[in-house]
Formats: sequence, C-alpha cells, structure tokens
Amino acid sequence: MNHSEVSRGMAPRLKQCRAVLVPDEGMSALSEDYFRSVHHLRAEGASHTLVIEDGEGGTLRVPLIVRPIAGTPYHDAISPYGYPGGRMDGLSEVPKDAVDWAGTQLVSLFVRDRVTGPRCFAGGTERNEVFFIDPRRPLDYPAEARRQMRRNTRLGFVSTCSPVREASHEEREGFKDVYRQTMVRDGAQSRYFFSDAYFEELFSSSAAWLATTRAPDGHIASSGIGVASDGVMHYYLGGTADADLGRSPAKNTVFGALVELSMGLGLSLHLGGGVRPGDGLEQFKRGFSNASSHLYTHELICDSPVYARLSASNSDTDYFPAYRAPGG
Repeated sequence: MNHSEVSRGMAPRLKQCRAVLVPDEGMSALSEDYFRSVHHLRAEGASHTLVIEDGEGGTLRVPLIVRPIAGTPYHDAISPYGYPGGRMDGLSEVPKDAVDWAGTQLVSLFVRDRVTGPRCFAGGTERNEVFFIDPRRPLDYPAEARRQMRRNTRLGFVSTCSPVREASHEEREGFKDVYRQTMVRDGAQSRYFFSDAYFEELFSSSAAWLATTRAPDGHIASSGIGVASDGVMHYYLGGTADADLGRSPAKNTVFGALVELSMGLGLSLHLGGGVRPGDGLEQFKRGFSNASSHLYTHELICDSPVYARLSASNSDTDYFPAYRAPGG
C-alpha cells in the first residue's frame, strides 16, 4: 500500500485467491494426521478436495463431501466428520471474501476446522467450548473420580492400550459392541451408528489407538479409541457396556489408559465438549481438564444469488445452509 492510499484512508486490497474443486476423494489433502488420512476420508466418503491457491505458491487443500441439493441441479459441500480442517502449504487463515468461488460451482460450503490453529479461513464461527488434558500443566482429577478409578482397580478391572492395528479381533469386536450399546442408550442420531466397513477403515489406521478396560471376569466393560491429528490426541469414539455402567469403567479407559498414552507421546488429550453449551456433559469434561479452547466452523456462500433463492422460505433460521434447515 503506497503513501497516497494511506493518506486517503483506503483499506489495503485483499490478495485474490482462486478456488477449484478436484474430484479426487480428498486425496490432494492427505497428510499423516488421522482426520486427513486415507482411512478417515474413505470411511467418511470424501468425494473432492477444495484447492485454494494464492498465485504465489501457497495452497490450502480441504477434503470435502459434495452433495446434490434435492430438486435442483445444484450442489453444496461439507467437511468429513471430526476436525479435518485442511492441509496448509503456505496458506492459512484465508479471508473468505478474498476467494473467487466461481470455479467450485458450489452453492455453499460448510467446513469443520482443526481443534487448534492455524485455521483454514479467517473469521470462523466460534462453537462449543472443548476441553483438553495438557501434559505440560498440573492436573488434578475430581476426588470422587479418583476414588472410583482406584476402586475399579482394586476390584480387578484392568486397562490396556495399544495401536488399534495390533489389537486382537476380540478387542475390536468388543469395542464395536460397547460403542453401539452406548449409542442406543443415548438415543444417538443414525449418523453415529457406523458400519462395519467404517470401523475397518478406522482399525487400519496407524494414527489410532485402542484403550480397553476389562471387568474382573475378563469381559470388555469399556473401550475407547484415540486418534492423533494435528499435534493432538483426540478421544474419538468410545462406550461402556450396559451391565457395567454402575462402575464407571470409562473413567479408567479415558482418564487412565488414554491419558497415559497421550502423556507418553507428549500430546494433549482432546476430550471434546458438551452437546449444548453448559450441559452436564460439558461440566463433566471441564472437571477433568486443565485447558480449553473452542470449535470453529466456516459457513461459506459460494453463489449468493442461488443461495438466496433456495433459502427464501427459510430466511429466519440460523441453520446453515438455510435451505437444508430441518423441516424446511
């Protein structure tokens, strides 16, 4: 920006970036991080990579699932589940209005970003507070939880943790069983009842670990999977057998085995947050954590006239994209 622009109070012009959509099942965004790994992208059914270039060698690559918009000739896209963000090669925190979206031929785009920075785009939407156990900070679990974990150990509950690829068939099947019992018990949406094929992709990842807590008679009482992505160990999926709920063996699984794993690897353990801000689950996780952050998402309108036309009957909703609002 030259002196005359400063004197006239002119804002600097944003560097224009070009966006294109590559039909490659997300492969251009691959990295060693779980949420951008070939196994996760295949499990989630990623169809494309959004490639953004700044014209100076910097690129941002975001894996996406492109979806038809029913009853129209148009498409939109969403990130795979989890915290995939994008692969950043010299380009991050991109201002959304600095991008020419025309080449994507999308109406809108919903991006789930990394749980820690840097982020794909500037000005994201702050979502739920999420919690971490940071091995570099002092940690003090609630007294009742410590008593429960010690009691379980005295009773003969035993927790182990290993790379999921090295876990036995019985341990993997036991995980699936207690996970599905938990989803039924919690009345989870159908989206969380993952198929066996989904789990096989997860079980094939070198960035995933399986923590298992067995009851004194040897059956699997609780099980959880941690995945390493973007410098964090994420408590990704887990559950407890219906018959063992009263003993709370998940505390031994997560706050024993997975915390020990994370500390050994020098990574923070990401616990996630609540379903809604301030709910009981959020308060529970807050009690075990020693650090927190927020989730961020990005709601991008790529074709404003079409978006406005499709959303005309749902203009008063906060749901994004508005034309997909439940009941709309």
